[in-house]
Amino acid sequence: MSNTTTFRFGAATGVGSLPGGDAREAAKAATGSFEDFPFLPELPARGPGADMIGRTAGMLVELYARVEPSGWRLGDRPGRDSKRARSWLGEDLDALEEFTQGYEGQLKVQAVGPWTLAAALELRNGEAALSDLGACRDLAASLAEGLRLHLAEVRRRMPGAQLVLQLDEPSLTAVLRGHVRSASGYRTHRAVDRQIVEATLRDVVAVHGDGPVVVHSCAPDVPFALLRRAGAAAVSFDFSLLTERDEDAIGEAVEAGTRLFAGVVPGTDAALSDPAGSVMGVRTLWRRLGLQPGLLAEAVTITPTCGLAGSSPAYARQALAHCVQAARSLADNPE
Repeated sequence: MSNTTTFRFGAATGVGSLPGGDAREAAKAATGSFEDFPFLPELPARGPGADMIGRTAGMLVELYARVEPSGWRLGDRPGRDSKRARSWLGEDLDALEEFTQGYEGQLKVQAVGPWTLAAALELRNGEAALSDLGACRDLAASLAEGLRLHLAEVRRRMPGAQLVLQLDEPSLTAVLRGHVRSASGYRTHRAVDRQIVEATLRDVVAVHGDGPVVVHSCAPDVPFALLRRAGAAAVSFDFSLLTERDEDAIGEAVEAGTRLFAGVVPGTDAALSDPAGSVMGVRTLWRRLGLQPGLLAEAVTITPTCGLAGSSPAYARQALAHCVQAARSLADNPE
């Protein structure tokens, strides 16, 4: 079940990745920008193992991955790539711990969800783990155990924080529709049954116990209803990709108590409108759905459209600050 009834989300936060390779600078930006909802930054510019797939592969229990020319591949034993991923995660946690001494609010940590991981990690034959449902089950179980240990480590380091787990699932729609390409590129892997997708997600979401889980996708056609049934307390998405056919699902999600993490601030360098302009589309959607304006601040968290790894450091700082200002505008003037 969704946990939104027992947890009040912050008004704005980041998605996950930031530019550059300095863990302390990133932690300072993530905590300084969002005083009531900081996040653990990811810095993929450092190389393989700092990217979101590599970082999550480094969390797996009794499964190991290494970098091949084609991407990350599962193997028998830990190698330098997975060790490097764990080392960088430790460095990022050290930096975040330094900037959250005594902190008692919400704190978001991110990991790749089971289906995007299955679409990205290769088996020994070079095909995606997605091609073998048994491998998908093993991968999801390993991920669940790894996340359990990771969350315990974050709690140990930041005992006062209320942890929010974000599962990044940008490939989820492609998995559901059979659009994930095979190694040869000439065909696609078969679509996975929606009930299997939902059940697997539910098992991984359950790792966080009573804590809230956000599922993030910056791809089109986010399956809001499926994510809600799988237990997601919130869904994070690129607001600019919404179409009319998404609106009913969004309305149902809000009425069921699901929080929306609306990505309205561009993830790469762009001229930013005034904060009120950035959330104008959110207000317009609210009116169209016939939802109470007073619910807006309670139901919506403002974020960038996706990670900020591809932006300049100056723009990234500006974008994070803009999220806070846009959220304030939404709360002050919901209509």
